Amino acid sequence: MRQDITGILKEWSFDPEANVRKIAGEDGVEKVQVRVDQGAFQGILQLNLDGRPDGRRPHDRDFAFDHYSASLEDHRVEHEADDEGFLLNGEACKELFDEGARVYERYVFLLQLKDYPRVVRDTERNMKLFRFVNRYAESSDDRENLEKWWPYVLRINGTAKALIAADGEDYDRALEIVSQTRERINNWPEVEADEFYAERKRSEAALDELERELLKKKPLSHREQLERSLQEAIDCEEFERAAVLRDELKKIQIAE
Repeated sequence: MRQDITGILKEWSFDPEANVRKIAGEDGVEKVQVRVDQGAFQGILQLNLDGRPDGRRPHDRDFAFDHYSASLEDHRVEHEADDEGFLLNGEACKELFDEGARVYERYVFLLQLKDYPRVVRDTERNMKLFRFVNRYAESSDDRENLEKWWPYVLRINGTAKALIAADGEDYDRALEIVSQTRERINNWPEVEADEFYAERKRSEAALDELERELLKKKPLSHREQLERSLQEAIDCEEFERAAVLRDELKKIQIAE
Protein backbone atom coordinates (compact mmCIF):
# COMPACT_ATOMS: atom_id res chain seq x y z
CA MET A 1 0.00 0.00 0.00
CA ARG A 2 1.27 3.45 -0.96
CA GLN A 3 -1.40 5.70 0.47
CA ASP A 4 -0.45 9.29 1.33
CA ILE A 5 -1.85 10.23 4.78
CA THR A 6 -1.15 13.97 4.44
CA GLY A 7 -4.88 14.70 4.26
CA ILE A 8 -5.53 12.85 7.52
CA LEU A 9 -2.68 14.70 9.24
CA LYS A 10 -4.01 18.07 8.06
CA GLU A 11 -7.52 17.20 9.26
CA TRP A 12 -6.11 16.39 12.70
CA SER A 13 -3.39 18.93 13.42
CA PHE A 14 -1.12 18.10 16.34
CA ASP A 15 -2.17 19.42 19.74
CA PRO A 16 -0.29 18.02 22.78
CA GLU A 17 -3.43 18.64 24.89
CA ALA A 18 -5.69 16.68 22.52
CA ASN A 19 -3.53 14.11 20.77
CA VAL A 20 -5.59 11.01 21.69
CA ARG A 21 -9.07 10.10 20.45
CA LYS A 22 -11.46 7.16 20.10
CA ILE A 23 -12.83 6.10 16.73
CA ALA A 24 -15.11 3.40 15.36
CA GLY A 25 -12.98 1.20 13.12
CA GLU A 26 -14.09 0.06 9.68
CA ASP A 27 -14.05 -3.48 11.09
CA GLY A 28 -16.60 -2.50 13.74
CA VAL A 29 -13.97 -2.53 16.50
CA GLU A 30 -13.46 0.57 18.68
CA LYS A 31 -9.93 1.94 18.49
CA VAL A 32 -7.66 4.57 19.99
CA GLN A 33 -5.72 6.88 17.72
CA VAL A 34 -2.71 8.91 18.85
CA ARG A 35 -1.48 11.90 16.84
CA VAL A 36 2.32 11.91 16.78
CA ASP A 37 4.64 14.83 16.06
CA GLN A 38 8.34 14.05 16.37
CA GLY A 39 9.86 16.77 14.25
CA ALA A 40 10.41 15.37 10.79
CA PHE A 41 8.26 12.34 11.67
CA GLN A 42 4.50 12.93 11.53
CA GLY A 43 1.98 10.17 11.95
CA ILE A 44 -0.88 8.46 13.73
CA LEU A 45 -0.64 5.40 15.98
CA GLN A 46 -3.69 3.16 16.25
CA LEU A 47 -4.62 0.41 18.69
CA ASN A 48 -7.71 -1.57 19.66
CA LEU A 49 -9.64 -0.61 22.78
CA ASP A 50 -10.40 -4.22 23.70
CA GLY A 51 -8.50 -7.48 23.38
CA ARG A 52 -4.85 -7.19 22.38
CA PRO A 53 -3.98 -3.58 21.52
CA ASP A 54 -2.51 -4.74 18.19
CA GLY A 55 -5.55 -6.88 17.34
CA ARG A 56 -3.50 -10.07 17.07
CA ARG A 57 -4.56 -13.45 18.50
CA PRO A 58 -1.41 -15.30 19.59
CA HIS A 59 -1.86 -19.07 19.85
CA ASP A 60 -5.47 -18.51 18.68
CA ARG A 61 -6.23 -16.72 21.97
CA ASP A 62 -7.16 -13.13 22.79
CA PHE A 63 -3.87 -12.84 24.68
CA ALA A 64 -0.66 -14.83 24.95
CA PHE A 65 -1.21 -14.73 28.71
CA ASP A 66 -4.49 -16.61 28.22
CA HIS A 67 -2.59 -19.31 26.30
CA TYR A 68 0.01 -19.84 29.01
CA SER A 69 -2.63 -19.72 31.77
CA ALA A 70 -4.53 -22.46 29.94
CA SER A 71 -1.29 -24.44 29.63
CA LEU A 72 -0.91 -24.24 33.41
CA GLU A 73 -4.44 -25.56 33.91
CA ASP A 74 -3.71 -28.45 31.51
CA HIS A 75 -0.57 -29.20 33.52
CA ARG A 76 -2.57 -29.24 36.75
CA VAL A 77 -5.08 -31.67 35.27
CA GLU A 78 -2.29 -34.01 34.22
CA HIS A 79 -0.47 -33.74 37.57
CA GLU A 80 -3.40 -33.88 40.01
CA ALA A 81 -3.57 -30.11 40.69
CA ASP A 82 0.20 -29.87 41.19
CA ASP A 83 2.12 -26.90 39.69
CA GLU A 84 5.47 -28.65 40.12
CA GLY A 85 7.35 -28.84 36.85
CA PHE A 86 5.43 -26.08 35.06
CA LEU A 87 7.93 -23.48 33.85
CA LEU A 88 8.01 -20.56 31.43
CA ASN A 89 11.09 -20.64 29.24
CA GLY A 90 12.87 -17.54 27.96
CA GLU A 91 10.85 -17.42 24.74
CA ALA A 92 7.55 -17.56 26.63
CA CYS A 93 8.68 -14.83 29.04
CA LYS A 94 9.79 -12.62 26.17
CA GLU A 95 6.34 -13.00 24.59
CA LEU A 96 4.64 -12.12 27.87
CA PHE A 97 6.95 -9.14 28.48
CA ASP A 98 6.10 -7.78 25.03
CA GLU A 99 2.38 -8.24 25.60
CA GLY A 100 2.54 -6.53 29.00
CA ALA A 101 4.33 -3.55 27.42
CA ARG A 102 1.63 -3.24 24.75
CA VAL A 103 -1.12 -3.28 27.36
CA TYR A 104 0.82 -0.71 29.41
CA GLU A 105 1.04 1.60 26.40
CA ARG A 106 -2.72 1.36 25.96
CA TYR A 107 -3.69 2.20 29.52
CA VAL A 108 -1.48 5.28 29.43
CA PHE A 109 -3.65 6.56 26.55
CA LEU A 110 -6.88 5.36 28.20
CA LEU A 111 -6.01 7.44 31.24
CA GLN A 112 -5.76 10.51 29.00
CA LEU A 113 -9.18 9.68 27.57
CA LYS A 114 -10.59 9.26 31.10
CA ASP A 115 -11.72 5.74 30.25
CA TYR A 116 -11.10 4.65 33.83
CA PRO A 117 -12.90 1.26 33.76
CA ARG A 118 -10.64 0.09 30.94
CA VAL A 119 -7.59 1.41 32.82
CA VAL A 120 -8.61 -0.75 35.79
CA ARG A 121 -9.12 -3.72 33.47
CA ASP A 122 -5.72 -3.38 31.79
CA THR A 123 -3.73 -2.68 34.96
CA GLU A 124 -5.30 -5.68 36.67
CA ARG A 125 -4.47 -7.86 33.68
CA ASN A 126 -0.84 -6.75 33.86
CA MET A 127 -0.73 -7.36 37.61
CA LYS A 128 -1.88 -10.94 37.02
CA LEU A 129 0.80 -11.27 34.34
CA PHE A 130 3.46 -9.95 36.76
CA ARG A 131 2.49 -12.55 39.38
CA PHE A 132 2.36 -15.34 36.81
CA VAL A 133 5.83 -14.63 35.46
CA ASN A 134 7.28 -14.21 38.95
CA ARG A 135 5.83 -17.57 39.99
CA TYR A 136 6.64 -19.70 36.95
CA ALA A 137 9.57 -18.21 35.00
CA GLU A 138 12.41 -20.69 34.64
CA SER A 139 15.13 -18.02 34.81
CA SER A 140 15.63 -15.94 37.95
CA ASP A 141 16.28 -12.87 35.77
CA ASP A 142 12.93 -13.37 34.05
CA ARG A 143 11.19 -13.91 37.40
CA GLU A 144 12.44 -10.55 38.67
CA ASN A 145 12.17 -8.60 35.43
CA LEU A 146 8.74 -7.06 36.02
CA GLU A 147 8.88 -6.66 39.79
CA LYS A 148 10.42 -3.19 39.63
CA TRP A 149 7.26 -1.81 38.01
CA TRP A 150 4.84 -2.66 40.83
CA PRO A 151 4.70 0.89 42.31
CA TYR A 152 3.67 2.29 38.94
CA VAL A 153 0.99 -0.26 38.06
CA LEU A 154 -0.49 -0.10 41.57
CA ARG A 155 -0.61 3.69 41.41
CA ILE A 156 -2.35 3.79 38.02
CA ASN A 157 -4.83 1.12 39.10
CA GLY A 158 -5.63 3.00 42.31
CA THR A 159 -5.86 6.33 40.51
CA ALA A 160 -8.39 4.97 38.01
CA LYS A 161 -10.50 3.41 40.78
CA ALA A 162 -10.44 6.65 42.78
CA LEU A 163 -11.49 8.70 39.75
CA ILE A 164 -14.36 6.30 39.05
CA ALA A 165 -15.58 6.90 42.61
CA ALA A 166 -15.11 10.67 42.21
CA ASP A 167 -17.12 10.64 38.96
CA GLY A 168 -19.93 9.14 41.03
CA GLU A 169 -19.42 11.95 43.58
CA ASP A 170 -18.37 9.45 46.24
CA TYR A 171 -15.38 11.49 47.39
CA ASP A 172 -15.01 9.68 50.70
CA ARG A 173 -14.57 6.39 48.84
CA ALA A 174 -12.19 8.04 46.36
CA LEU A 175 -10.00 9.37 49.18
CA GLU A 176 -10.09 5.98 50.90
CA ILE A 177 -8.83 4.32 47.69
CA VAL A 178 -5.98 6.84 47.43
CA SER A 179 -4.98 6.14 51.03
CA GLN A 180 -5.14 2.36 50.53
CA THR A 181 -3.10 2.60 47.32
CA ARG A 182 -0.43 4.72 49.03
CA GLU A 183 -0.22 2.23 51.89
CA ARG A 184 -0.04 -0.71 49.50
CA ILE A 185 2.85 0.84 47.57
CA ASN A 186 4.74 1.80 50.72
CA ASN A 187 4.38 -1.73 52.11
CA TRP A 188 5.35 -3.46 48.85
CA PRO A 189 8.54 -5.59 49.16
CA GLU A 190 11.49 -3.56 47.93
CA VAL A 191 13.24 -4.47 44.70
CA GLU A 192 16.88 -3.54 44.31
CA ALA A 193 16.41 -1.54 41.12
CA ASP A 194 16.60 2.18 40.40
CA GLU A 195 13.28 2.00 38.55
CA PHE A 196 11.50 0.65 41.65
CA TYR A 197 12.66 3.48 43.93
CA ALA A 198 12.06 6.15 41.29
CA GLU A 199 8.53 4.90 40.59
CA ARG A 200 7.74 4.63 44.30
CA LYS A 201 8.78 8.25 44.82
CA ARG A 202 6.85 9.45 41.75
CA SER A 203 3.79 7.47 42.85
CA GLU A 204 3.84 9.07 46.29
CA ALA A 205 3.93 12.55 44.77
CA ALA A 206 1.20 11.72 42.23
CA LEU A 207 -1.11 10.28 44.90
CA ASP A 208 -0.55 13.32 47.13
CA GLU A 209 -1.54 15.57 44.22
CA LEU A 210 -4.63 13.47 43.47
CA GLU A 211 -5.65 13.62 47.13
CA ARG A 212 -5.39 17.42 47.10
CA GLU A 213 -7.53 17.62 43.95
CA LEU A 214 -10.19 15.34 45.43
CA LEU A 215 -10.32 17.35 48.66
CA LYS A 216 -10.87 20.55 46.66
CA LYS A 217 -13.80 18.96 44.79
CA LYS A 218 -15.36 17.28 47.81
CA PRO A 219 -18.42 19.23 49.05
CA LEU A 220 -18.12 20.43 52.64
CA SER A 221 -20.29 18.81 55.30
CA HIS A 222 -22.42 21.07 57.49
CA ARG A 223 -19.83 20.74 60.25
CA GLU A 224 -16.96 21.60 57.88
CA GLN A 225 -18.89 24.63 56.60
CA LEU A 226 -19.39 25.83 60.18
CA GLU A 227 -15.70 25.30 61.00
CA ARG A 228 -14.67 27.30 57.94
CA SER A 229 -17.14 30.10 58.74
CA LEU A 230 -15.92 30.15 62.35
CA GLN A 231 -12.32 30.58 61.25
CA GLU A 232 -13.31 33.35 58.83
CA ALA A 233 -15.22 35.13 61.62
CA ILE A 234 -12.22 34.90 63.96
CA ASP A 235 -9.86 36.14 61.24
CA CYS A 236 -12.16 39.13 60.64
CA GLU A 237 -12.54 39.73 64.40
CA GLU A 238 -16.32 39.21 64.17
CA PHE A 239 -16.45 37.79 67.67
CA GLU A 240 -20.22 37.83 68.20
CA ARG A 241 -20.73 35.85 64.98
CA ALA A 242 -17.88 33.54 66.00
CA ALA A 243 -19.60 32.84 69.33
CA VAL A 244 -22.86 31.87 67.58
CA LEU A 245 -20.99 29.56 65.19
CA ARG A 246 -19.05 28.02 68.07
CA ASP A 247 -22.33 27.22 69.86
CA GLU A 248 -23.70 25.57 66.72
CA LEU A 249 -20.56 23.44 66.46
CA LYS A 250 -20.86 22.35 70.09
CA LYS A 251 -24.45 21.19 69.42
CA ILE A 252 -23.21 19.06 66.50
CA GLN A 253 -20.40 17.59 68.62
CA ILE A 254 -22.85 16.67 71.40
CA ALA A 255 -25.22 15.07 68.88
CA GLU A 256 -22.35 12.96 67.50
